[in-house]
Amino acid sequence: MSFRKVNIIILVLAVALFLLVLHHNFLGLSSLLRNEVSDSGIVGLQPVDFVPNAPQHAVDGRQEEIPVVIAASEDRLGGAIAAINSIQHNTRSSVIFYIVTLNGTGDHLRSWLSSSTLKSIRYKIVNFDTKLLEGKVKEDPDQGDSMKPLTFARFYLPILVPSAKKAIYMDDDVIVQGDILALYNTPLKPGHAAAFSEDCDSSSTKVVIRGAGNQYNYIGYLDYKKERIRKLSMKASTCSFNPGVFVANLTEWKRQNITSQLEKWMKLNVDFHLLSVPPREGLYSRTLAGSITTPPLLIVFYRQHSTIDPMWNVRHLGSSAGKRYSPQFVKAAKLLHWNGHFKPWGRTASYTDVWEKWYIPDPTGKFSLIRRHVEISNIK
Repeated sequence: MSFRKVNIIILVLAVALFLLVLHHNFLGLSSLLRNEVSDSGIVGLQPVDFVPNAPQHAVDGRQEEIPVVIAASEDRLGGAIAAINSIQHNTRSSVIFYIVTLNGTGDHLRSWLSSSTLKSIRYKIVNFDTKLLEGKVKEDPDQGDSMKPLTFARFYLPILVPSAKKAIYMDDDVIVQGDILALYNTPLKPGHAAAFSEDCDSSSTKVVIRGAGNQYNYIGYLDYKKERIRKLSMKASTCSFNPGVFVANLTEWKRQNITSQLEKWMKLNVDFHLLSVPPREGLYSRTLAGSITTPPLLIVFYRQHSTIDPMWNVRHLGSSAGKRYSPQFVKAAKLLHWNGHFKPWGRTASYTDVWEKWYIPDPTGKFSLIRRHVEISNIK
């Protein structure tokens, strides 16, 4: 082989080696750029009060994000903290909390979250605009907490969570013992905008009360003496449902204008009271049920809602009936609900020790538990 041919072969090999090194470096740069784009996706969450050192499972883009909406008034803020803590510690899914408050509560809430084990959660504080309720509710001192503005936040989910297609709403007096992903995956039938736990068929109702009567039927919430209610042709014996925990298909909610429908019945109830001569009670019943938010939901969702697993809303812990639960039943529940007059941060609610496991003391000292004695439920 001539010396010239040898030089040509060496030159070709050198060029090939150079191209190979260049290709390898290009791939490395491409990978770096991809990582930077991925990181910038997290930065895009800045509108949400987001902590950068959140656990990786909470920001994994491959998982479907679970929006959880909780209303948190200043005097019940400890309840919301305990609920959030129980959800966060019982799931590895990506959860973002939409905490609905009134002006003045946000700073207190941020201080509480940032100084506790919840400092890594992803959340957004949403101030509820009380102007939304003008002309739709009337003052009624007998209604107590049920007349507070945040009680109606659940009616406005598309406004509170504008970019979500699906969301979970829950009251602040709950503790979640199961994986919230299971509740989020509740199947909704076509055309249904929400799934609730029905009162007649709930596990808690069967355990606690037998023959409770009208408070678990539509007649317990709506005044069937009023012609406007009778014209709806809804059976008075229809089983009611509890709106303290539900899953919402927000795409369907918007399509059906659910919020507008609810507002219609809120306003009709007020108008009926104000325009009557002499003034009369509204369209809602004054029986034991007594809720001001449930009647419009019952009307709008009459035979047009799906159901959630009853163990995902084990209720009545806020009433004397809750004391009838066995420790085994309480332990098996996926979600415990202290609906009723007695809250777990007060003196006389049932199974307060179960709730207190998830409570985080307020570093500001503004919120404190009211305890007369320690109840022991012997749940092991």
